[in-house]
Amino acid sequence: MKIIVPMAGRGSRLRPHTLTIPKPLIPVAGKPIVHRLVEDIAGVLNQKIDEVAFIIHESFGAKVEQDLLAIAQKLGAKGTIYYQNEALGTGHAIMCAKDSLSGPAVIAYADTLIRADFDLDTTADSVIWVKQVDQPEAFGVVNLNPMGEIIELVEKSKEFVSDLAVIGIYYFKDVAVLKHELQSVLDNNIIHGGEYQINDGIKQMMAKGMKFVPGKVDEWMDCGNKDVTVETNTRMLGFLHNDGEHLIDYGVKQENSTIIPPCYIGENVVLINATIGPNVSLGNGCHVVDSTLKNSLVQTHVHIKNANLDNAMIGNHVQYDGHFTSISIGDYSVLE
Repeated sequence: MKIIVPMAGRGSRLRPHTLTIPKPLIPVAGKPIVHRLVEDIAGVLNQKIDEVAFIIHESFGAKVEQDLLAIAQKLGAKGTIYYQNEALGTGHAIMCAKDSLSGPAVIAYADTLIRADFDLDTTADSVIWVKQVDQPEAFGVVNLNPMGEIIELVEKSKEFVSDLAVIGIYYFKDVAVLKHELQSVLDNNIIHGGEYQINDGIKQMMAKGMKFVPGKVDEWMDCGNKDVTVETNTRMLGFLHNDGEHLIDYGVKQENSTIIPPCYIGENVVLINATIGPNVSLGNGCHVVDSTLKNSLVQTHVHIKNANLDNAMIGNHVQYDGHFTSISIGDYSVLE
């Protein structure tokens, strides 16, 4: 089994946090988004992962590539890096990894997280993972026949078709079939929304009578912008806490401070006259003094003083001394 992870560019909806690192490497509950995604998919598949292929922009750099290859290595899999240097769509991104497109594979876009527990239907030609949503008109959805098979993909229809939204994770019994259809999409310049789309390859597979079925997830968490990423951090902390995971490093130094779970607190963190939680992630090397933090996501080596923060997202190596509440601060900022 292979996992193919298109990561595209750094993205703009999560700026300033994506100016120095790509969005999929931003940590949620102490672990990068893409790391959690790959591990969760591997857990659902319950199969040996032979390869994890990442499609990135070449500007991400050697350090990012090393971090991604380490994710694959942790799963006992081969790690492969491919480049998509032009934003030409999901179908184009997948074809940038065409040398790895053979055999059974999962394709997963790296700005989402899931919680799922189901048996993968490996008899189907493809499984498209979906989540029941309240406002299906805002999503691409699947249309099912009476046997529960997917017969149509419908994009943001104003008329009700289905409340099962496509979340961007797909299984293919032989991903080489998708590769063949996407090559046809590229060769025939089939473009929607100015880009080459995976859906056009999938629709060609459906037209040839291939069997598609839905795989339903219990939770679908977006990391598209600051507010939803902070919310995802909150939800993930709750899941991990309920799972019994130990989230607070044993070496945290506390002086007159309180931690209200669930929280993630990394290594070499110092808390002085601080109240942390609930729903706070503090990365390695953070110092928090005379402050209260809740519902917030703070990365590494951040120094916070005299703050009362709620719904905050703070990057790496930030120094913050102030009285704002709901903030979004990128890496290496200094606010005094």
